[in-house]
Amino acid sequence: MKQYKMSAGMLLALGMAITLPAHAIPIGGVEFPEGAVSFADTVVSYSLTASVPSAPHQGDFNALGIPNYAGVNSCPSQLGCTFVSLGSGGSIVLRFDDNKLTGSNSAALDLWVFEVGPNVEDTFVDISVDGMNWNAVGKVFGATAGIDIDAFGFGLIDQFGYVRLTDDPAEGGGGSGGTVGADIDAVGAISTVRTPIPEPTTIALLVLGLLTLSRQQRRLRR
Repeated sequence: MKQYKMSAGMLLALGMAITLPAHAIPIGGVEFPEGAVSFADTVVSYSLTASVPSAPHQGDFNALGIPNYAGVNSCPSQLGCTFVSLGSGGSIVLRFDDNKLTGSNSAALDLWVFEVGPNVEDTFVDISVDGMNWNAVGKVFGATAGIDIDAFGFGLIDQFGYVRLTDDPAEGGGGSGGTVGADIDAVGAISTVRTPIPEPTTIALLVLGLLTLSRQQRRLRR
């Protein structure tokens, strides 16, 4: 009887197809039902204007994942920082890859922005389905703040993959300094739906296809 072994690549593909459910835990003082999955995964763009933060505070990747600000404001490097500064009037566009932001059909807060640092700085917030057509949903006024997107006409059936944050140059700590502009640590969707994963039948077909491909490759090598 021939035996087939799954390669590391096959196991990785299968692991990506099977995702264990997250546990609702408090993160940064806010309870997210989907846990760490709720937070933005990818930086789409990071745009600075005339008044820019110092280089160590321009690490746009620091706005991704769960909030991890530890009170350090003057960063030695981008890798040694836990937030990104937008600069006066600057903006950042983030994308949710494994989940989507939705409304809640209630007055509950749906989207949370973690703005950190000693200065409380305001940020305009826009959301988008495709990253091209934007919907303004007001602004947050610094620190850990949430937005109810239902108040702007959205609900459970609406799913948004993109969030754009723009510093309000008229508010905050002024137009100069190493951390000028809003300082973003994280962005999380508390009202969210996970990106669909393959059903069991689809997973079985995926495994069968990988095994068939592996067998064909062995035949070719012979």
